[in-house]
Formats: sequence, C-alpha cells, structure tokens
Amino acid sequence: MNNRQVTAQSESWPIAGSFRISRGAKTSADIVHVTITEKGKTGHGECVPYPRYGESQRSVTAEISAARQFIEDGVTREGLLTIMPPGAARNAVDCALWDLEAKLTGKSVATLANIAEPGLTITAYTLSLDTPEKMGIAAKAQAHRPLIKLKLAGELDIERVTAVRSNAPKTRLIVDANEAWTPQMVEDFSPRMADLGVELIEQPLPAGEDNILAELNRPVPICADESAHDTATLDDVARIYDYINIKLDKTGGLTEALLLAEAARGFGLGVMVGCMLGTSLAMAPAMLLGSFARFVDLDGPLLLAEDRENGIHFDGSIMHPPSASLWG
Repeated sequence: MNNRQVTAQSESWPIAGSFRISRGAKTSADIVHVTITEKGKTGHGECVPYPRYGESQRSVTAEISAARQFIEDGVTREGLLTIMPPGAARNAVDCALWDLEAKLTGKSVATLANIAEPGLTITAYTLSLDTPEKMGIAAKAQAHRPLIKLKLAGELDIERVTAVRSNAPKTRLIVDANEAWTPQMVEDFSPRMADLGVELIEQPLPAGEDNILAELNRPVPICADESAHDTATLDDVARIYDYINIKLDKTGGLTEALLLAEAARGFGLGVMVGCMLGTSLAMAPAMLLGSFARFVDLDGPLLLAEDRENGIHFDGSIMHPPSASLWG
C-alpha cells in the first residue's frame, strides 16, 4: 500500500475586469487545486469546474473525495481512467499524479510521456464578448498580438469581427460562438468571416444539434469544443468537424488528452489546445499538447488579476515552458 495523501482545495482567483461569453459573465476563476503527497514529494494539479457540464467546486471536491481511497491506495493514471469519469475532477488528480511521478523519478513529464518537451509557444489572446465598438477598442489595445480569439454571440457578430479586424489589421483571428449561432447564421456568417480573414470558427451550434454542419458549406474550418470531450466522442466529431479543441478539463486529464490528440490525427482532424479560465498550474500540462496543435489557446493567466507563484512567463503572447517548481 502506498502512503499517499490527497487534498482538494477550492480557490478563487480574480479576473482582471470581467470575462463574458454568450452564456454570461464572470469576475473570478473558481478552481480546485489538488495535491498528492508520497515519499516526501508532492504533485500538483488544477481544474476548473464548468457549470455548462454540471460541475461546481463542491461537486468536484466531492468526486475526488469519493475516489480518495483508490488514489491513496496507489491507483495508476491508467487505473484512474476506469474509476473516475472524464471531467474536471479527474483532470486535477491525473495532472497531480503526473507531477508526482516527475518529482519522484527526477524526470520531466514530457520524458515520462515520451513526447517533445514544450518550447516557446504562441497563445491566442481572448477578447471578451462586448459591443462591436468596445471589442474594436479592445482589439486596438491588443493589435500587437499575433493571434486573437473573439468571443461571439450571434446577432452583430459580423459587426464585431469587422471592428476587430479594422483595429488589428495584421493579427490572425479565430472566433468562438460558444453554441450561440443557428444553422442559418453559419450559412450567412461563414463566407463573411472568411473575407475578414478568420481562420477558425469554434463551436457555432449547440452540442447535440450540430449534425447539420456536415451538410453546410464551410469556407472557414469549424472546430468542436462543447461537442468534443474524450476519445469516446471522436467518431461523431470526425463526421462533422474539421478541428477539435482539446481541453484537459473535458478529457479528464493529460493521460486521456494525449490519447485523444493522437487519435484525432488518425481521423484527419486538426487540433486546437484550449483551456478554461485558470492559473498557470492548469496551463502547464496543456502546454505538452502544443506539438500536436496548430492553434494554442492557453491565455488564462493573462486574463487574471494575479497568477500563481512561479507561474508561466509570458512575453506578450509567447509562453515560456513552465518551471519545475510550478509543474512537471
């Protein structure tokens, strides 16, 4: 029996201002921080419970408590896939187990996973949903960034993207509707998005109501987010979408995310690596997926009023690899 100890602590990190998408606004990143201690070493993991999937800090900590005995008895990452479902709770535990093994063995997580070490990575910078005028002003302030992601909501979205493009003429653009469009909007908006230089449209239709995408013209590639969780959802996603947004809080950790990234390539799907709004501790394991991805969206710490100690260093939109003192 392993002498492991598991803790799960709810934390709240203030956002710089507020962050708004089509489903509403928030002023703090409410996360759960998991630690697993064994043989004098402690692994860390972070997850962001997402109400869209019925999660809360309370439900996530309860889920971890229910699995505590298995974890403390020495469950492996592979075993974890069988005792916890995909989602935020498993993500935090899985990432803590990776970090713990790295500290116990003195090897990086990339070495343990047999993948490339993360290097300098360009992340998208997200503009919160607002009026076209205000999003244009925000874009002007961020026009130096190489890649901007816009949160959209349906009506006035062409005006929003037009305002951003006018104020950031050299910046690459991706857009995220967060399930707020109708099929008619996809038909009407997509050609205009292409004309404005948009490179990717994320989750335009509600999950479960998106089969019609397979029949629609797509001058801009379409990426699954809310419709794509783990490898079990990949068959359906591959029939409908061009890209998949891999987020550790959806896959339930880095272990499943690595399987999903490899499988997505086999299906001919492009990969985007995304995040919920969390600290550098949540971004660090996701950076290991960068070598699989054309688009990386790990700007969570840039949107917070403050970040975790020893957080990832950003030069504008360029992320430096995380320090061992943070994770991995």
